[in-house]
Amino acid sequence: MNIYRSFIKPCGDVLAATLGLLLIAPIFLILMISLFILNNGKPFFYQARTGKNGQIFTIIKFKTMTDKTDANGDLLPAMERVTKVGNFCRKLSLDELPQLINIIKRDMSLIGPRPLLPQYLQYYNEEQNRRHEVLPGITGWAQVNGRNTISWEQKFDYDVYYVEHQSFKLDFKILLKTIDKVINRKDINSSENLNMPEFRGSDT
Repeated sequence: MNIYRSFIKPCGDVLAATLGLLLIAPIFLILMISLFILNNGKPFFYQARTGKNGQIFTIIKFKTMTDKTDANGDLLPAMERVTKVGNFCRKLSLDELPQLINIIKRDMSLIGPRPLLPQYLQYYNEEQNRRHEVLPGITGWAQVNGRNTISWEQKFDYDVYYVEHQSFKLDFKILLKTIDKVINRKDINSSENLNMPEFRGSDT
């Protein structure tokens, strides 16, 4: 049995997420109130995502876009609906903060493959589907190695690499790289929902 994977990492996740929520409570509250006002009483964004072993869960993020529609009642393009506060949250990855609640609920981990949409399940090949052998994370090996600047196939290669090499050393390395990218605003300005094309399977 791998003690780090089965005990140390899960306990560390819950402890870190709980302490994190307590420490950022003032910032969390300010953002929640601001987005509540800007988004007509809807500060949070909820969406179904795929977790460990293919189980579906509801991810929680700060709602960075309004629900504004055009004359026909259709939603305006995503970039036209991002609020100033929402854009600020995206640039600093603050929209991810509510996922600490997902970690406490054990839907997610601090570090792991990013949880993707359930409709992608039908398109993974056997190797790519291995990304679901571990809990998804707020940040991961693919996120610190290009995020939305790399192809889906490259992302999945990084995800599977993480599954096979998960360890305290690798998690600590990912955490340090994530902090560096947030501080220096590298590879964090593009949203996974705005600039990545939908995954429709690999060509190979």
